[in-house]
Amino acid sequence: MAETASDPAGRIVVALDLDGVTDKAGLMDRCARVLGLPEWFGRNWDALADSLADPSVWPEGAGERGLVLVVENWRGYAAARPEEWQVAEEVFAEATDRGPGLFVTLG
Repeated sequence: MAETASDPAGRIVVALDLDGVTDKAGLMDRCARVLGLPEWFGRNWDALADSLADPSVWPEGAGERGLVLVVENWRGYAAARPEEWQVAEEVFAEATDRGPGLFVTLG
């Protein structure tokens, strides 16, 4: 799992660095590793949306304090697979709407 920090409001901040990610499989693997998602994570769009919206699988402490997911170096993936990236953005937005305390931002 990636290193975490906290923002001024006390929320856990996790950087999801997509450098080198050029397809859905790479995105799913990176999300699973960085967020420490459980082994049973399905590595599909629905599973990602469900995991992002579920505070019980967030990094330690984030369920109580909130989670800020900063998606960095995403432009390469967006350029390589624009249709997939559009779905990824929709998944991030849906999860943010469903997940209390979840904020996703593009860095």
